[in-house]
Amino acid sequence: MGMILAYAAGLAVVAGLLFVVVWFVFGRGEDLRAVDDDVTVTELPRAGIAGDDVRKVRFALAFRGYKQSEVDWTLEKLAREIDELRAVAAALRERAEPGETGGPGLP
Repeated sequence: MGMILAYAAGLAVVAGLLFVVVWFVFGRGEDLRAVDDDVTVTELPRAGIAGDDVRKVRFALAFRGYKQSEVDWTLEKLAREIDELRAVAAALRERAEPGETGGPGLP
């Protein structure tokens, strides 16, 4: 009988220590303040977005969110398109004559 009580006491001590360690490592169960709907961790420059900017975008994970592989595929496609459009725009600027500005009807 004494051996069973010693075993139970030892088990209780180990369980208590494990609880304390988990409590300190993972937090004390406080609820986090809800994030406002207009707040996001996604960042993009206000102007002059390049393909690398799109490639660096990361979205917060949410329950029942989008498939990460599809989001990554879409962002890569957008990044390539932006890079291609910027290359075309730069080539057109280089080909433009020095006196030319914007297009027909523009000063």
